[in-house]
Amino acid sequence: MLDLAKERLWGVYVGEIARCRKRVDELREKYPSATAQELAQRLTDSKKAWASTGGAVSGLFGLALVPADLIFVTVLQLTLIMEIALLHKVNLKSDRARDEVFEVLGYSNGADTVNLAGRAGPKVVARVAEKVLTKRGLAQIGRIVPVLASPVVAYLNNRDLQRAGEAAVRFYGTIRQLPRRRAAATS
Repeated sequence: MLDLAKERLWGVYVGEIARCRKRVDELREKYPSATAQELAQRLTDSKKAWASTGGAVSGLFGLALVPADLIFVTVLQLTLIMEIALLHKVNLKSDRARDEVFEVLGYSNGADTVNLAGRAGPKVVARVAEKVLTKRGLAQIGRIVPVLASPVVAYLNNRDLQRAGEAAVRFYGTIRQLPRRRAAATS
């Protein structure tokens, strides 16, 4: 069962490489004189627009969409990291490269449950406030609270995408600047 899941994940990952490569090539074509740093920020900004929109929509629906929002943002982060790696001419098809992509993803998110709980926080507060206000006869005000949570969730999604982009630029930008290893001298 675990092997089947890994195989499917690998298939999705490899399929995404081609789509990421296409997006990076299109961006290079559109901005031929841009530096890798500028292109990486353009990629990040593009993903942040999607993340903000998703966060705004999911914020309106409260707790019901927390898992969907987390998955959506994680997929955006993952593809952003892959695009930035490809921007720096990294071959993503090896096991090592895949592991590096997931390490950068984990690093950019802190890989802890506190961060995940923090992401759900505005929706939890909005839902609780809505229930409390409704019980006290202030249902109209209670309905506004999820609308107020919406921009907060959009901001958090935006922030998380920026962090992923910055982590990928630090990691892959540094690799390209390191001196190449010399082949071991044969004796």
